[in-house]
Amino acid sequence: MAGVRSKMFIVLLCSIFLVAPFADAIDVKYCKKSNNYDVKVSGVEITPSPITRGVDTTFAISASTDTPISGGNLEISVSYYFLSVYSETSDICTKTSCPIDAGDFEISHTQSLPSVTPPGSYTLTMKMKDANNKELTCITFDFSIGWYASEAQVASI
Repeated sequence: MAGVRSKMFIVLLCSIFLVAPFADAIDVKYCKKSNNYDVKVSGVEITPSPITRGVDTTFAISASTDTPISGGNLEISVSYYFLSVYSETSDICTKTSCPIDAGDFEISHTQSLPSVTPPGSYTLTMKMKDANNKELTCITFDFSIGWYASEAQVASI
């Protein structure tokens, strides 16, 4: 009986180690499911994670395209519990190297969240448009900001 319990414990422990890396995975959704976007987004990485107020936060978006992109705009909007709290439009070439060749590329946006940013759930929507204002992609994903900074971040402040 003790052997069965120890085997179950080992299986449970292994399961935790296999699932833990996916706990912080970001669920990226396209804005329109029926739209076949020219730019495909494969993932989003947020650093640091968890997000901390008053600290620069970088959103790195991995994407790919079959056709080169010479320029355009990146529109970012953030909602807090469905209330729009931030929006920005910028030249895509300030977020990645231009021109963008066919293949994989990364868009990177860094933002310092004010120390008065309320904790809770946020939704970020990003639209990428080419120089002719054609929508190349539109994604949305959720992230959250906790009540407190982690101990490591508090020590460095």
